[in-house]
Amino acid sequence: MIRTLACCSLVLALAACSGEPEDADATPSPTASATTDAPSDPRTLVAADFGELELGAKIEGPVGPEVEASIIVDGRSIGDIVSYVACPAEYDECDPEDMPEGTVYTYVHTVRPGVDDPNDPPFMRPVGLDEVEAATLFETVREARGFTGAIGFDRKQVEEALGPDGTIRVQDDNGALAWRIVGGDGWSTGEPITFFWQSTMAPTGPAEAFALRADQKIAMASGPFPGEEDDEP
Repeated sequence: MIRTLACCSLVLALAACSGEPEDADATPSPTASATTDAPSDPRTLVAADFGELELGAKIEGPVGPEVEASIIVDGRSIGDIVSYVACPAEYDECDPEDMPEGTVYTYVHTVRPGVDDPNDPPFMRPVGLDEVEAATLFETVREARGFTGAIGFDRKQVEEALGPDGTIRVQDDNGALAWRIVGGDGWSTGEPITFFWQSTMAPTGPAEAFALRADQKIAMASGPFPGEEDDEP
């Protein structure tokens, strides 16, 4: 009996030595913590009507005041983009080197999916073009540096392309800009829509900085765009 009580005392002593609060063995649940590197959700912006803008002269680049390019995916063109950058309405000439600091430049891009006419010679497209049933998104694939928050599209063109119920949602996605088709009867071959945004930075030259999502493909396009800080104008 003495031996049995001793064993019991030993067991109780060991339990007491190793005793913890009842919930101490539960694995603590992870807690979320915000970090400065975590991407934020796209921010929806208020879209202005391009038809109501008053613009000044366009910047004259190496190929003139407008830059035309094909929208390319897998070596094929599924549309065209015509871009230019304009100074404020009070300027009859637009040379960024002569503009005062803080000048607001308007970047304008007219996108036409699935155009079936080739470029004029000598810039013929050897691969031809594809028709587009439904383009759903036009966006910048880089941060729109100097963006002022002013952004929009041509409402009349949107109504003609998408119908009276056509809607485009404009968003700032961690610095990149997006125009997303969210209503209407579809944006398809030959239907132009003009998009615009404003920046306090002049373009440093054409860049492959734009994309069109159409028929579940993502096609790239070039146009005037603000460069990185260390880029030369």
